[in-house]
Amino acid sequence: MNNPTLLLLSFSVGIMVVIQGGINARLGILLNNSLLATSTALTMSASFTLIAVLVTVRQFPSMHQLREIPIYMWITGGVLSFLAVTLFYYIIPRLGISTAVTFGLAGQLIFAAIAGHFGWFNMPLEPITMKKIAGLVVMVSGVILIKS
Repeated sequence: MNNPTLLLLSFSVGIMVVIQGGINARLGILLNNSLLATSTALTMSASFTLIAVLVTVRQFPSMHQLREIPIYMWITGGVLSFLAVTLFYYIIPRLGISTAVTFGLAGQLIFAAIAGHFGWFNMPLEPITMKKIAGLVVMVSGVILIKS
């Protein structure tokens, strides 16, 4: 896929995060429990993922390949997804969707800049430049303005 298509898809993901966050936070209110909303959302997500895997994956990894993967990689992503989703559904009704998403985005952008700079998670290096720092300052200023 070309870069403009990937950028549009990334933008679309941002929209989907806000929609699903709002719907599932409301589900948590109606169920009177954000953990029930989280379990519903993640169960549905896992179900759709399993269907997509069964339809699209042509060859599964060998047992040797599976054994080569460190144990923390099987667990950490799921734990972080659970925490992020559960906290999001808990925070949105208390702060409002705009504030919750804005602060979440600020955290994502700042951490992404640091992780990219150092190439964490075996990702390509993306050095922090003065332009990036200026963009982060403008973005954090925007967060402050949105909150005030």
